[in-house]
Amino acid sequence: MATTSTVRKRAVNLTLNEDIVAQAKALTPNLSAVVESLLSGYVVQIQREKLIRQEQANQVAVMWNGFNEQSGSFADEYSTL
Repeated sequence: MATTSTVRKRAVNLTLNEDIVAQAKALTPNLSAVVESLLSGYVVQIQREKLIRQEQANQVAVMWNGFNEQSGSFADEYSTL
């Protein structure tokens, strides 16, 4: 991943609570950097959670396919094919 100093940046519009923004500005000289850091962490967390859910789904599919190979489908006894 590229460092924040080498990545192209652009201005964006956000609608935020005025009081929170005022408090945050009083705590940091670079609110943009703080927001970018928090947003980056959020993106990483959501991507990680999505990957975990996909891996879990893959594991369930493997287990189900194994069960189906061993035991057959529940619908087999009702199939007219």
